[in-house]
This record gives sequence, structure tokens and C-alpha cells, in this order.
Amino acid sequence: MYRIIKNYFTPNDPLPPSSLKKNKRNERTLPVSGKCCIFTTQNTFHLERNMHILEIPSFFPPYGGLFCLDQAKALHSLGHEVRILSNVQLGVTKGLRHYFTLPTGRFEQQMDGITVWQSYQRGIPRMVRYNMERWVGIVGSMFEQYIKRYGRPDVLHTHCAKWAGYAAMLISRQHGIPYIITEHLPLMILEEEFGKAPTNAWQVSLLREAYQEAGMVLPVSEELVRDTACYYGNDYRWQYVSNTIDTNFFHYQSRKPRAGRAFRFCCLADYQYRKGYDVLFLAFQKLQDCNADVELHIAGQQTNSAACSQEIGRLHLQHVKAYGRIDKHHVRDLLYQCDALILASRSEVQPLVLLEAMSTGIPVVCTECVPQCLRVEKGCLVVPVGDDVALAAAMEKTMTTSADGHWLSEQAANLASPQVVGQKIEAILHTLLHTA
Repeated sequence: MYRIIKNYFTPNDPLPPSSLKKNKRNERTLPVSGKCCIFTTQNTFHLERNMHILEIPSFFPPYGGLFCLDQAKALHSLGHEVRILSNVQLGVTKGLRHYFTLPTGRFEQQMDGITVWQSYQRGIPRMVRYNMERWVGIVGSMFEQYIKRYGRPDVLHTHCAKWAGYAAMLISRQHGIPYIITEHLPLMILEEEFGKAPTNAWQVSLLREAYQEAGMVLPVSEELVRDTACYYGNDYRWQYVSNTIDTNFFHYQSRKPRAGRAFRFCCLADYQYRKGYDVLFLAFQKLQDCNADVELHIAGQQTNSAACSQEIGRLHLQHVKAYGRIDKHHVRDLLYQCDALILASRSEVQPLVLLEAMSTGIPVVCTECVPQCLRVEKGCLVVPVGDDVALAAAMEKTMTTSADGHWLSEQAANLASPQVVGQKIEAILHTLLHTA
């Protein structure tokens, strides 16, 4: 029998019973011997048996999704057997090079010490439902092969209900293996695909089913539950768990003194409407008109595109440098060169770049769409969405305010270090397996 040996529980307490209840603050709790444990980073379970965990992402490189790898590494570092099963649907409109050059068939590869059972699916344009059903079928077939190669996993950890969570539900029905869903997708993305709620989109009923049958849904922010209730309802088990960042990689580093040089803002986001570059450029124009000694460095997909360059030219912006898409090492290098990060987004769930910036020791300026859990006191200025005047004022205030970089780095680690996030997921999975 497992024994919990830290915080609310004593070595003699049994593992929590099966019922998961809500307290008045809507937090999932476990009753034990008249006591109550809330899953927080302060309540860590130390349990004896290691688990065989299979991670299934809805999307993966070359289309992002590295948060799945980060969580897999965090759980692996705790001694668990962790692998990833990834089927990536390649799109013609997303890039012909990947569509025609990436491997066919199924194969094993290693990513940062994690084994990935990989496949690339060629999507057919405008065949959304067919592509989904084929994607789910491929994942199911890959899972049967996975069992033969690696054995039966104890639990499935999926990333996004659309469609890894749905595929896991079908696998769970057939094999009796419990699954959880870590949800990352923001409301704006769902609205773009399903239409604004209420909607009769065929996807919604399938995803709601996946939510309801999951052992636990782990939204990466509490606000996501409220935001997506119009599609998924709220009659499912959930517990907020942050994404993780590599706090050792994005470690604190002091910046060069500001005297005699321009203040450097950076924005690390793809050039798209949701990220609010139009608002950011207007705010930067206001600083420029006031003769502020300031630079703006932008990086992300399409930030070096003709459309972005034309907008910069139309507004007569100076001292703006665009890098396009950059890798993890260049992201860190850019953060170390800058004094603050700015994000003018219209919709976010949990932008990890804010945590990465604070982990390196710089403050952030962001909009109200950023969840409360990221709004670190004395390190994060928040302005209304779409308000370039307020954004310019917050940027100006940041330029004249000194932030405690060491303290910001510690706060980021307390929220999203691999150890903190890994132990939190570990506790939830152990409890799920005991009560399944």
C-alpha cells in the first residue's frame, strides 16, 4: 500500500479514497481521515511505485507542442517510465517542405532522453472530419503497436482534448486504461474552428464526451474552465496545473547597466491577430513620438514577413528588429539581451514565454487575458486588451522602474519548475490509478 509522507498526511494515513469533491472555492480535494488535501505545489505526495506513463500530444514538432516533451521529462526525472506517442498531421497550407520531406511510416526517435513513437500523417485540404477520424484511427493503431513494443502503460496523459483526449477516450474504452487531459487551447482558437457558442459544430459533443470520461482534466489556467464552459460545460473533474518551463535553462542572468544605451523590449510571439502586434506597434509609436530611447525586438513565425515589415514601415517605426522564428537557444539569448518582455495578446491560456522571461530575471508587460497565476507582483504590469494608450504608459513605467530579477526568477521556479509541476501531476496520476 502506498503511504503519503508529507504535509497534510502522516505515514500511517491510507491513500485517499475514491471520491473527489469540490470545496467552496471549486478546488478538487481528497478527504482523508477527516483531513483535506488540495493539489498544490506545497502538497507533494511521495509514493512508492513508479508508473508507466504514455504521453499523447494533439500536435508536436514541427508544429509546436513541446510542452508535452517538457512534462514528459519532468515525470521521467521523478523515476517514472515515460514515452510519447505522436502522430502529427501535416498540412499543405502550413508548409510544403514538411509535407513532402518528413518521413513516412512509423519510427522511434529520441528527444532529450525521451523515446517518441512517431508518425506523420498527410492531411487532405478541406477534409476536416475525415482527417480527424483518420488521425484518431492512426493513434489507435500506433497504440496497439506500442503495447507490443513497450508493454501496457498504466495511464495515458494527453495534451488537448482535440484530438488526443478523444483518441485516449476510445483507447480507454477498449483497454480499460485511465486517461487525463492537460488542456492548452484558448477560447479564441476554439471559436475560430467551432464558431461562437452556442454552436452545433460536430466537434463539440465529441470533445465534451472526452472531458466527462477523463479521470481528470488539467487546465493550464483556472480561467480556461470558465472560458470554455460554453462548449464543454463544467460537469467534469478538473484541477489547475501549470505548464512547466526549463528553469535551469532559462536561469537568472544579470543585465548590462542601462546607462548610455536604449531600453530594450522584446516580444516573442507569432505575427498574428491574436497576439496583438497592431496594438503593440501603436504603443511603441507613442513612445517613439515622445523621443523615448527604446528598442523593440520581435521574434516568432512571420515576424520577418513582408506583411509585418510593411506595417512597421507604414507607422514609421524605428529601432524595431525582427528575427522571424527562432529556436530555444536564441530565445534565451534574446531574453538576456533585453530589459523587459511585452505581450499585447487578445487571447491567451498560459503564455510560457512570460514565465521564461521572468525566470531569466526581467519583468513583463501584458494584457488582462493573461491568467492570474502569471501576474507576479512587482514583476508584471497588466493593461486592458486592445488599449495601446495604456500599453504605452505601462511600457514607459517599466522603463523607469527597477525590478528584482533574482526574486522574479524564484517566483517563476516556484510556479513552473519541472520538479514542482512533475510532482503535482505525479500525485494526481497516483491517486487516479488507486481509485480507477
